[in-house]
Amino acid sequence: MAIEADPQMMAVLHAVKQLQLPDSWVAAGFVRGKVWDLQHGYTTKTELPDVDVVYFDAECVAEAIEKVMEHKLREWLPDVPWSVKNQARMHLVNGFSPYHSTEDAIAHYPETATALAVRLDERNRVELLAPLGIDDAIQLKLRPTPSYWETGEQYKRFKQRLTRKNWRKKWPNVEEIIVE
Repeated sequence: MAIEADPQMMAVLHAVKQLQLPDSWVAAGFVRGKVWDLQHGYTTKTELPDVDVVYFDAECVAEAIEKVMEHKLREWLPDVPWSVKNQARMHLVNGFSPYHSTEDAIAHYPETATALAVRLDERNRVELLAPLGIDDAIQLKLRPTPSYWETGEQYKRFKQRLTRKNWRKKWPNVEEIIVE
């Protein structure tokens, strides 16, 4: 796997594993960006605005804990733009029913190509979580996840996100799938 051959990505995964957060993964652009860089033939990694560390702990949903974890990660790898979020509370931010796990939360991300995560297993091998599959990421397609197609308001947020993120500027071969 290309991630295992990337020392910087592996350092990120090792740092996150050290936190020992329940059901924790490194998600979204961390994985999608690597796939798209490879699909575009880039030899230099595209810079990410943040590295999303996600976990699920329904017993302790205090946002302050997330900030403590970000601080620890910054101490270990200060050049990484960390963002730690407990998915047990993120349904409130995103306007959905409560999630049941990190996998459930990732399945509710806005785009299928972003609904990806990785972590190190007990043998320090990369494990992939892709509740909606990997085809769209590999095929450079940006389409809404089922939860963002279900309501007009969520779909509107999906389209606004595409405009705001402007991924086609970094990865020109990406195709935005818009349904009107």
